[in-house]
Amino acid sequence: MASPSPIHPISSPPLASTAGSDQSQPSAATSALRSFINNISNSLSQGFVQRRPWPELVDRSTFSKPESLSDASLRVRKNYSYFRVNYLSFIAAVLAVSLITHPFSLILLAGLLASWLFLYLFRPPDSPLVLFGRTYSGRETLGILIVVSIIVVFLTSVGSVLISALLAGVAVVCIHGSFRTPEDLFLDDPEPAATGFLSFLGNAASNAAAAAAGPAMAARI
Repeated sequence: MASPSPIHPISSPPLASTAGSDQSQPSAATSALRSFINNISNSLSQGFVQRRPWPELVDRSTFSKPESLSDASLRVRKNYSYFRVNYLSFIAAVLAVSLITHPFSLILLAGLLASWLFLYLFRPPDSPLVLFGRTYSGRETLGILIVVSIIVVFLTSVGSVLISALLAGVAVVCIHGSFRTPEDLFLDDPEPAATGFLSFLGNAASNAAAAAAGPAMAARI
């Protein structure tokens, strides 16, 4: 009697898994964006916790004229070390007010930020950018965004608004720091490793962007 022929298993292509991976790309981008926003929010909260009381910043009894330029410079350094978060918060408020009073610049800057976030940083690497029937690779998208950023910042009112607001905020901070006497400040108190408002923001932004968008950027390049 002849032995029965072996039965070979029939394999089908994993259509379901492919479809699931395609559907997981938008959710992965959304979760990466949420993680980025959560890191920024947590870092802002930690930074604001370290701010000094505002009445202490504007106490009139602590103001006096500096004796020399070196004395004013020393005062600015000491006051900035103590009121770092307050000063940076003030500069950020000046920038915000300046942008709000220039709505066209605010719209351009918001559109530029949204373009970087959704067209490059948090866009799935397997979904190329398609505009006007043409497909753009990751490097082409990066080049276009860099050119658009240069145009928006330097060839429109955005750059002048940001620079003027930043210079005004820094000038006010320097004037305040040079006229406030820092003798009553406890500069020897131990501080955390990252005490600056911008250091919190920068670390959170870099860490979240690297964790969320790093693989996507590497896949594009």
